[in-house]
Amino acid sequence: RIKEVNKEIEALGVKVLLQYAVLGPYDFVNIVQAPDNKTIARMSLELGSRGTVQIMSLAAIPIDEFIESLKKK
Repeated sequence: RIKEVNKEIEALGVKVLLQYAVLGPYDFVNIVQAPDNKTIARMSLELGSRGTVQIMSLAAIPIDEFIESLKKK
C-alpha cells in the first residue's frame, strides 16, 4: 500500500525522495520535495482527510540560506 500512496503523492506534484520505517512514536519518515509549501499542504490535506494517517510537515531550509538570512544587511 505504501508504494500505491507514493504514486498518489507524486500525482499531486510531490516527489518522494526517501522513506524510512522508524521505531518509536511514528511508524514512517518520508523525505519529500515540492515546488512550494502550498503543494505540501494540499498533499497533507488530501492524505489526512482519509483519517488513516496523521501527518507532521517540517519545512527545511538549507543551512547556508538559513545563516545568510540571519546576517544583518
